[in-house]
Amino acid sequence: MKESLKSSLPGIPMLLAMLAGVAAGAWLAIAGGLQAGSVPNLIGGLALASVSAFCMAGLYMVEPNQSAVLSLFGKYVGTVKENGLRWNNPFFAKKKVSQRVRNFESGKLKVNELDGSPIEIASVIVWQVVDASEAVYNVDDYESFVHIQAESALRAMATSYPYDQHEDGQLALRSHASEVGEHLKQELQERLADAGIAVLDARISHLAYAPEIAQAMLQRQQANAIIAARTRIVAGAVGMVEMALAELQKNGVVQLDEERKAQMVSNLLVVLCGERSTQPIVNTGSLY
Repeated sequence: MKESLKSSLPGIPMLLAMLAGVAAGAWLAIAGGLQAGSVPNLIGGLALASVSAFCMAGLYMVEPNQSAVLSLFGKYVGTVKENGLRWNNPFFAKKKVSQRVRNFESGKLKVNELDGSPIEIASVIVWQVVDASEAVYNVDDYESFVHIQAESALRAMATSYPYDQHEDGQLALRSHASEVGEHLKQELQERLADAGIAVLDARISHLAYAPEIAQAMLQRQQANAIIAARTRIVAGAVGMVEMALAELQKNGVVQLDEERKAQMVSNLLVVLCGERSTQPIVNTGSLY
């Protein structure tokens, strides 16, 4: 079902006309009741007043960023988007739908990420009704539909990524918030398209390991950080040792055999890779 716009009449002129009809009908009815033999005036006045009063049921108000979905005996007639006091057929049933931008935060969900570790995750969804007729007739309760589908899409998205990045170029929940949010937005938009709802934004608002494994995952993160730091330190130290040996050989400062080179490399690596400052021992005797 697609939305079709329905025209409506301005409500204030119609209200004034109906009030005038009620007043005229009341005057005719009173005048007919006071005069003998004026039964037609009495009946006509009552009928005019009754019809004018009944037509007031066709008045309704449409606020900014709001639509009124009209139906006649269960059949969709159209959607009115003109703001202010409007008037249509009194037999039309009217259901107002807000088309303002809304947002909500989902509850914390406990799911398993791509590697199977349990995590807690929540999201903030920004959405808007863009087709009032689909929102009314394609689903029973579109607000509840959005909330349930948001949780379902969040679960599906969370199982597609690991919590932390293990390889270069790999997308992860913690390190690629923009890409993950875009995936969540697309996943949710596919689920809500039939309900006439557009997803404007979707972001992760909470992300953490589940309490039962949080301590173990923290230790793993610390171990990974230490390994990465040590790897960089060793790579830098090896480069510095190579540079030192090359400069000594280039300038002819000292000639070292392979055994002395190995000893010098060992000493330099100890100095450069150690966590604490080293205490040098000065050799005052012969090198050999």
